[in-house]
Amino acid sequence: MDALSRLHAWLLPWRCLLCGDAGSAGLDLCHACAAELPRNTSCCARCALPLPGAVALCGACQRKPPPWNAAWAPFRYGWPLDRLEARYKFGRDLAAGRTLARLWQGTVPTIARPALIVPVPLHRGRLRQRGYNQALELARPLGRALGVPVRYDALLRPRATAAQTELDAASRRRNVRGAFALREGVALPAHVALLDDVMTTGATLAECTRVLRKAGVARVDVWALARAPSPRHRSS
Repeated sequence: MDALSRLHAWLLPWRCLLCGDAGSAGLDLCHACAAELPRNTSCCARCALPLPGAVALCGACQRKPPPWNAAWAPFRYGWPLDRLEARYKFGRDLAAGRTLARLWQGTVPTIARPALIVPVPLHRGRLRQRGYNQALELARPLGRALGVPVRYDALLRPRATAAQTELDAASRRRNVRGAFALREGVALPAHVALLDDVMTTGATLAECTRVLRKAGVARVDVWALARAPSPRHRSS
């Protein structure tokens, strides 16, 4: 623990955001709650979908591969990470956001390191409403930890879209079609990682990938803090 962390622990001890017990390991999570975080250790190499066994690719990626090259999502979207994510994304709980960022920094990328990280943008109306872009706030500390620059303004979201949360897969694809654009005059490297907080169907990331491909990016990977499981693999 560095000097700043020791000072923080003395002046303002970490407190678990989930159960209220004392935090541990420099996190606002206790040891027991941190141990419950669902790691995405067995997943599809192409889309990071959690799988029950050691299978290289899920059935969907075998039938129709997504437009990106590979995916990295170190956690599954489930209890108790989903509670922290909801508080951060919809409840303006920045302490939960800092905890999620620290958790992501504590993981090791399973795919090649990119030359640039590009967070998925928000439409300006949604940004005003929320006050911050949750993907960007996760990308900044992760980029610093990995030594990879973050370009927050490369992609634009000129068209407002409905929230994806209540839409099915087909509706999600229609909802984001044509919603993203590359900022004029932006030059991108050959290998870019698109970053979002949670990957569900991948519709948003796929649309962003197509924009980057059209701009000449040779390899696009997708990074997400957490990957939602397929309904048939979800626990009750």
